[in-house]
Amino acid sequence: MKTENKSILAARIAGIVAAVLAGAARAETAGAGARIWIGTYTTRGSEGIYSLSMNPQTGELSAPALAAKADNPSFLALHPTRKFLYAVNETGRFEGRPVGAVVAFSVDAQAGKLAEMNREGTGGAAPCHLNVDPSGKCLVVANYTDGNAAAFPIAADGRLEKMSQLVKHEGHGANASRQKSPHAHGVTFSPAGDIVFVPDLGIDKIMAYKLDVAKGSLSPVGSATASVEPGSGPRHIVFNTAGTFAYSINEILATVSQFSWDAARSSLKLVRSVPSLLGNFPGQNTAAEIAIHPNGKFLYSSNRGHDSIAVFTLDEKSGSPKLIQNFPSGGRAPRNFAIDPSGIFLLAAHQDTDNIVVLKIDSDTGKLSDTHFGAKIPAPVCVLFQ
Repeated sequence: MKTENKSILAARIAGIVAAVLAGAARAETAGAGARIWIGTYTTRGSEGIYSLSMNPQTGELSAPALAAKADNPSFLALHPTRKFLYAVNETGRFEGRPVGAVVAFSVDAQAGKLAEMNREGTGGAAPCHLNVDPSGKCLVVANYTDGNAAAFPIAADGRLEKMSQLVKHEGHGANASRQKSPHAHGVTFSPAGDIVFVPDLGIDKIMAYKLDVAKGSLSPVGSATASVEPGSGPRHIVFNTAGTFAYSINEILATVSQFSWDAARSSLKLVRSVPSLLGNFPGQNTAAEIAIHPNGKFLYSSNRGHDSIAVFTLDEKSGSPKLIQNFPSGGRAPRNFAIDPSGIFLLAAHQDTDNIVVLKIDSDTGKLSDTHFGAKIPAPVCVLFQ
C-alpha cells in the first residue's frame, strides 16, 4: 500500500474512533435500533461475542457490550425463529480432542445478551463457518483444517444434539502453499433449503450435499457440485434473490465466480469469473466475504490487503456481475461485512484494526460512501443482524 494511502487510512480510522467516543452517549439515547451481534477472535482483549445497536436512520452505533464469553467465536448464525444463536469455537482442541466446537445460545435481543445452552465438538479443527437450515432442524459446520463438514440436529429447545454425520473432502489444489489439502470454508443452503453447499478453498470446488433433516444426514449431489478456476480458493457462496444464480468469493485469486442454478435438476454450473479489483494493485490481496443487496441489484465483496469493499451491479437477465467501485473499507483486513435488512447500510468488520465501520449504500447505484460512524471491538470477524 502506498504511503499516501496509509496516511489517508490512518486519518479515517482516527476520525471514526473520535466519532465513536464522542457519539456513544448520543447513540444510546437515539433509539434501540437494530440489534447486532459481533463474532471475534479472542485476542487483544476480546472476551467473546459482543452486541450493539444501530440507529436505523443515521447508522450510528451504540457502544459495544460483551454478550457472552466464548473462545474464538469467529462466525455466528441465527436460528430461523431468532430465539437461538450458534457460534463456532475456532480452535484446535475441545475436551482433549483435536477438534473445535460449536456452541448454542439462547437470545435476549432486547438486553443484548446470550446464555449458553450447550456445546458439541465439530469433528474437525478450526471450524470457520456455520449455518442453520431454513426449517431450523439442522445445523452444518465447516471445519477448515481437516477439510470436512459436520451436521447437528437441533432440538425443539434450540440445543444441539450429538453430531449426526461428518463428511470428508478429498484432493488438493493448484496453489502449493495454500492448497495442499481440503479446507472447507463455508456453509450455504440452496434457496429451497434441501441442498447444502460447502465451498472448499483447498480443492477449488463447491461441494454439494442433500440434507435429510429427519436423519441429520448429508448425501453427495454430483450434479450440484461445481469447480472454479485452478488456484481460486472458493470461500463463501450466496444465491441471488430470484434463486437462479449463485456467486462465490474466491479468496486466493480475489475473484467472484458466477454459477447458474437449475433447482429442478439440482445443477450448479460455472458461468464466469471476474476480478474484485479495478485495475492493478501492487500489494498482496485476498478476498473474504460476499453478499447480495436485499433488492437483488447489487453484489458486494471484501478485499484484504487492498482493504476495500467491491461493488458490482448484477445484470437483470444474465446475472453477470460488473465491478463499478472499490471503496475503502475504513480499516485493515475486512474479514466480514453485513448489509442491514433495510439495505441502507453496510457494516464492515476489520480483524487487524479492531474496528467496525458503517458505510452508506446508494439505493439507485449501489455505490458506497462514508457515514463516519463505527465502533471499536478487538479482532471482529463476523457481523450478524438479529
